Amino acid sequence: MYRVGIFGDCTFYQVSSIKYQVSSIKYQVSSIKYQPSTFNPMPHRYFVLNKPFNMVSQFVSSHAVGLLGDLDFDFPEGTHAIGRLDNHSEGLLLLTTNKKITRLLFLSDTPHERTYLVQVNNIVSEANIERLRNGVPLRVKNGAKHLAAAKVEVVDDPAAYCVLEDRLTAYPPHTWLLMTITEGKFHQVRKMIGAIRHKCKRLVRISIEHLHLGDLAPGCVKEMEEGDFFEQLKIKND
Repeated sequence: MYRVGIFGDCTFYQVSSIKYQVSSIKYQVSSIKYQPSTFNPMPHRYFVLNKPFNMVSQFVSSHAVGLLGDLDFDFPEGTHAIGRLDNHSEGLLLLTTNKKITRLLFLSDTPHERTYLVQVNNIVSEANIERLRNGVPLRVKNGAKHLAAAKVEVVDDPAAYCVLEDRLTAYPPHTWLLMTITEGKFHQVRKMIGAIRHKCKRLVRISIEHLHLGDLAPGCVKEMEEGDFFEQLKIKND
């Protein structure tokens, strides 16, 4: 006994036997010639931003903070930030539609120098500057200690290095340092300043390798040609 439903009919019927016949089907496949697509993908685009204070390095956030999308600039679809700066850090932020830049710049075996203007409360002694140069122990996420060192100079005129937002961050006395590192993970500069028992009052990234902020004002964006972008960052377009 078989229970059969007929297409288009919701009723089922009990039948004792089913006879069916499949007719012979003949078919012919015509010759198909493959032609490669002539579609050319859009070229990647590259941008430099002087990120202002109180802005995160992303276009979307669940927090009440400034976003990259708030800037008066029409970024193309697929743009993302490289080497993010935290909310309270300022300065050079790279953006691109090219997803491989993060790997080439920050995940490669070749270190790339990043330079920061750092405002520190009180006067930093020469002994502490030497400690920063020789390396101070820092704890990273897994609890291990890491000896972090930097190239350090005392700066008399920070405005000579980039355009700074005019806002009060520390009362005198304070010290401006120029610090160059090659890692920058886990808030390294801020932790290094804390290791010498000072507070980092302001942190402004002014360059990555030979790519400098120059006279780019806070909140402003400039677009770069691909060749110049790769050359100034000392990375290869593989």
